[in-house]
Amino acid sequence: MKSALIVRHVPYEGCAGYRAPVEAAGYVIDRIDVTDPAFATADLTAPDLLIVMGGPMGVYDVADHPWIPGEIAALSRRLAADRPTLGICLGAQMMAAALGAEVYKGGGGCEIGFAPIDLADEQSPLRHVAGVPVLHWHGDTFDLPEGTELLATTARYRQGFRRGSNLLALQFHAEMGEDARFEAWLDYLDCPNHRGELTEEYRTLGPAAVRAGQAMIGEWLSGLKN
Repeated sequence: MKSALIVRHVPYEGCAGYRAPVEAAGYVIDRIDVTDPAFATADLTAPDLLIVMGGPMGVYDVADHPWIPGEIAALSRRLAADRPTLGICLGAQMMAAALGAEVYKGGGGCEIGFAPIDLADEQSPLRHVAGVPVLHWHGDTFDLPEGTELLATTARYRQGFRRGSNLLALQFHAEMGEDARFEAWLDYLDCPNHRGELTEEYRTLGPAAVRAGQAMIGEWLSGLKN
């Protein structure tokens, strides 16, 4: 059996809807939290597939989260070996940093809520989410790493890149739409008045976003070169 390791930065951001296509592709999933003492010495190059999830912190928040440099260094080794790696939101930003790109607060403010993305490459696996409102929850962005291909944008920010078949970084959350842990996300809203609006979007738009996201990840997994 193939191994997949999920790196979790906070308990309420797991792989959610992406679990189904990962398991369908034959992977046995394990996870590790960055707060686990074992994370400092974990070999992130070893698993057949690495999935790096999101979190409310930024790549630059080293003083509050001293594990960040170690994670970036471990990711850099894995990416140098071209091992299959998927990054979501903060995970995508971590991948960008590991590839030598700058990650920083976006000038367009926070992007929160359901909205479609604009594809830069209509032949990539992201074609499955074309025209589908997906969840955005970010205020940071990144420069496009050297040697990668931009896959999608919104009016404010870059939304995805890849390098070859094995590296995929996504700023948006097409895995979220049916996971009850979204309630924990809502607790971090700067504007509590938006809670009802986002809850309704999650209920009405979330399931279609998850189905599209699962098709996207399924296609990407089928093209991996291990």
